Amino acid sequence: MTASRRLPLAAALLAAFAAGPVAAQSLLELYESARAHDAAWQAAKAQFDANLARAEQARAGILPSANLAAGVSRSSLDVDVPPTDRSFGTQTASIAASQPLYRPANWATYQQGLLQTELAQAQLTTASQDLIVRVSQAYFDVLAAQDTLAFVRAQKTAVAEQLASAKRNFEVGTATITDTREAQARFDLVTAQEIQAENDLRVRRLALETLTGKPDAQPAPVAAPLEVPAPEPGNVEAWVSQAEAASPAIQQARTALDIAEWEIEKAKAGHKPTLDLTASYGVQRNLGGSTTSTLDNRSNVGQLGVTFNLPLFAGFATQNRIRETLSLEEKARADLEAARRNVAQATRTAYFGVISGQGQVRALEAAEASSQLALDANRLGYQVGVRINIDVLNAQSQLFQTKRDLAQARYNVLLGHLRLRQANGTLAPEDLARLNALVVK
Repeated sequence: MTASRRLPLAAALLAAFAAGPVAAQSLLELYESARAHDAAWQAAKAQFDANLARAEQARAGILPSANLAAGVSRSSLDVDVPPTDRSFGTQTASIAASQPLYRPANWATYQQGLLQTELAQAQLTTASQDLIVRVSQAYFDVLAAQDTLAFVRAQKTAVAEQLASAKRNFEVGTATITDTREAQARFDLVTAQEIQAENDLRVRRLALETLTGKPDAQPAPVAAPLEVPAPEPGNVEAWVSQAEAASPAIQQARTALDIAEWEIEKAKAGHKPTLDLTASYGVQRNLGGSTTSTLDNRSNVGQLGVTFNLPLFAGFATQNRIRETLSLEEKARADLEAARRNVAQATRTAYFGVISGQGQVRALEAAEASSQLALDANRLGYQVGVRINIDVLNAQSQLFQTKRDLAQARYNVLLGHLRLRQANGTLAPEDLARLNALVVK
């Protein structure tokens, strides 16, 4: 086939890529929309606020407390000897305050509250990084589905051309009916693939809409040609080292260990005394007398003192509670080590995934060029009679499959960079902004 015969195929592929809404949103714009709409992210923020409030509750155990009480009552007195039958009223009001002076359990609870704040922050960081990856995944899924549909439609156009050519050759007697039937079968197959690709794109768009709240969301296509830099630093162990300080998973496990250590102190406090400063002031007014007097009276009582309490025996509950907390501390220590190992493994897996993905992109680029040459050669061979129609159809199918794989591999590398930073805990919205500047046209 000459160069002029190939022009309709190139035009169809170009038109398929150019089709679509004009208004497109960048990755960063869709991320901002997701922050305002995504239910999982909103739930994570609400949980963060609740965790902060719960942590503040622990402060109450080391702060003073005060109570105000008041009461009104009416009493009736009926005595046989000497005969007495009367009633009187009583009005009372009191205020009491207490300040813990030495309560080791309360102090341990307060320290745990401070650690709960750190734990809540690490959990929110995890949710934030998860949102970045979910938005990016949905973004590139839509782009990949669009590419697949465009390639399938371009392949359909190419197969239609081959089918028409086979029919013409059969009519003039230069080809058999087999060529026509092979081309028709391939055309029907590509039509089925087009229907599947259209539905897949529809589903991907719905997923992006659910995440961002934009029913007309249209991801901006990535720049072409796309050159994604290698991970920096270029040493996998450097990425693993960063995870020790940055990974929210490790931070949560480390904080949980600190909380478990303070829980031991709380358990040990069951053997320790407590000391509180107490103060109270009360007023009682009797109207119509009392049980011992018929005169109105009023009494004011103020108290200031120190309350000391020393536990002596609690049925071995304290000793067993200490054993329990020691075992839980050992569990938290093991959980921390498991978190370190899991993060290290995930980081190495993500790092080598990016490196492998970049190599795969280069290999598929070479395969794309080779497949194009193979298609051209098969078309020429078909014209001169040394290749049959199925050879051309197979070469077309291989070319477009390679194009789809190449597009998907590029998106996987872009997403792999984000997953690498998520794995070692350094992923931040700034990384999304840098990626957005790299890929958007």
